[in-house]
Amino acid sequence: MPTLSEVAAHAGVSVSVASRALTGDPRARVSPATRERVRHAASELGYRPNFAGRALRLARTEVLALVVPGITNSLVYELIRGVEDEAASAGYTVLLGRAEDIQPGNPMVDRLLGEGRVDGMILQPVGDMPTSDFEHVFRFAAPIVTIHREVEGASSVAVPDLAGTAMATRYLAQRGHHRIGLIGGPPASQTAARREAGFRSGMAASGLEISEEWVLSEGFIDEDGVRGLRRMMALAETPTAVVAANVHAAVGVLAESRRLGLSVPGDLSVMSVHDSWSAEHTWPPLSSVKLPLYELGREAVVSLLAEVGGRDAGDRKVVQAPPPMLIERESVGPPSRHSEV
Repeated sequence: MPTLSEVAAHAGVSVSVASRALTGDPRARVSPATRERVRHAASELGYRPNFAGRALRLARTEVLALVVPGITNSLVYELIRGVEDEAASAGYTVLLGRAEDIQPGNPMVDRLLGEGRVDGMILQPVGDMPTSDFEHVFRFAAPIVTIHREVEGASSVAVPDLAGTAMATRYLAQRGHHRIGLIGGPPASQTAARREAGFRSGMAASGLEISEEWVLSEGFIDEDGVRGLRRMMALAETPTAVVAANVHAAVGVLAESRRLGLSVPGDLSVMSVHDSWSAEHTWPPLSSVKLPLYELGREAVVSLLAEVGGRDAGDRKVVQAPPPMLIERESVGPPSRHSEV
């Protein structure tokens, strides 16, 4: 097994320069050309760093924990990709965990944070999970950044939920809809509250009145969209367009529309907050507002590494770039002539 000294000699640099070049940390004072030369030398010699030894010397593992709900969720995938890309650029690896496993009594948090297996954690709690179910994670010294959830004393990052939902609502109004409903997230969710505020903002900006019976608190999965549309369409007066809490709820709305014999977009237009590969593979393909989930993941790592390095990352950041983007597909059309009479 080649040594670091041999890599340094092969690259024509000192051992300390070779060590800094191989950390992957962009803050290390090594020029890009030297970093590349050292990496090339390491690759030629087959050198592999001893990360266990480095962790002991630096009192860091260079591993971050990412704990998210529904790992197979298509929306979570973009977030994970952003976290992994930003972490890799700083020389860190990512350990993935399920938010469903962080309730009190589960040993996962004690093993990760209490035993020093990671340098910090990025945590996205389940949407309506009470803070009391995960506040025990903050008793450890390791820094934690939360996603979509503000917790007193902790840094958090979020996407522009309010602006994105307002955009979705205004788009429906621009297509001629006056009777617009919201199938929102669960009542205890901060994300759902921000999106409802965005819906109300979009209606106000469009000069439209809100029918409160069309503003429903449901959830973020397809069954919630099914239940919400069923409730909405059982009313004496019904909307011609619906904003759904996210793609999964919108998929449920489409499924229930078919069961109720409603044509989309002929009888009902459906708009989703968030976009994913599943939105373009439904029938009809879902119109949506894309929010910057990939960039959210990167920003979460930037904030966490600032805290790992002893700097204050601030209380709450909303990722503003890129801004929410309207994706026009086939689930939105003008209201039918008889429905707006």
